[in-house]
Amino acid sequence: MSKKILITGGAGFIGSNLALALLKKNYEVTILDNLSEQIHGPNAIENSVLYKSIEHKVKFILGCVTQKEDWKNAIADNEIIVHLAAETGTGQSMYQVQKYTNVNINGTALLFDYLATHKHYVKKIVVASSRAIYGEGKYYSKMYGNVYPLNRKVEDMESGLFETTFLEDKNLTLIATNEDSKIHPTSVYGITKQVQEQLVMMVSPTLKIAPVAFRYQNVYGPGQSLKNPYTGILSIFSTQIKNNNSINIFEDGKESRDFVYIDDVIQATILGIENNAANNEIFNVGTANATTVLQVANTLMSNYERTVPCTITGNFRIGDIRHNFADISKISAKLGYKPAVNFETGIAQFCKWVNNQPTEVTMYQKSIDELKAKGLLK
Repeated sequence: MSKKILITGGAGFIGSNLALALLKKNYEVTILDNLSEQIHGPNAIENSVLYKSIEHKVKFILGCVTQKEDWKNAIADNEIIVHLAAETGTGQSMYQVQKYTNVNINGTALLFDYLATHKHYVKKIVVASSRAIYGEGKYYSKMYGNVYPLNRKVEDMESGLFETTFLEDKNLTLIATNEDSKIHPTSVYGITKQVQEQLVMMVSPTLKIAPVAFRYQNVYGPGQSLKNPYTGILSIFSTQIKNNNSINIFEDGKESRDFVYIDDVIQATILGIENNAANNEIFNVGTANATTVLQVANTLMSNYERTVPCTITGNFRIGDIRHNFADISKISAKLGYKPAVNFETGIAQFCKWVNNQPTEVTMYQKSIDELKAKGLLK
């Protein structure tokens, strides 16, 4: 197994944690990252906690996946690429379509154009896909069996009807989403991740490169950006709580996601890097458990020992899904993946870390105002 590895987006939350774990296993790590201000804040070289965690420990290239020369410098003699670099955020993607498409799709296309026309040593590409490619989760209907509901109607949600339906069946049972489930993303972000995944899985073998795709669920833990108001309700809610601001709970608070701790994501990713059984395969990475937004808010306030107004407003974002959680039987069987950190333990560790960070100035209202202005928040 090669010990020379490139991580794109390697100064980000997942990337920096992965880099540190690989360094402990004696890998030579190269990182390509543009140190996005939205994630790292201004003057990231001096101020970013994530960047500081890998500074002087890896070969760091300040650059972007949309620039061919940066790919050339980063690929060099590396034999494995972990492609994490992406624009993330479902809501923001709906009005920054060109930006998301350029980075997530065109950046990946540029990688393959380079590999197809230049000498290289790459043997494996691991790509960070997303649960967003599924769109709405998988359900069981007594009338129709397993079903995949379409986008919820705005008029239903405006009337407070948030649960999904399928044809005339209004009593669906949520079940785990497996890798063979229907792909029907409900955001531009989800579409770009779907195409990115397909590019990696289809093109890599033509270049005699082994592809692996991980559909990460909602990743959280110490080190995630507290500056970015567009992704991650744990960060958003934490910043609101720490600033003694109220929390706006969208819909009725019962919408749910699969929250997976950063250490488990790193475990899964390294299994994909090192285990040939992962080659040419696509895996969910999650916990197989669904947690509601209201549970998240209450658990955070409990850990911070601070109560703020928590208002269930009935607001909703166009394109948001209701539920989704992962079936992880495939990755468990093929790679031996087993999530080790449950939600309560993970949240406690996350909150302990947040308590040792400077309290960020909340940018939440700015993000909400943008969504309203674009007609995406009701």
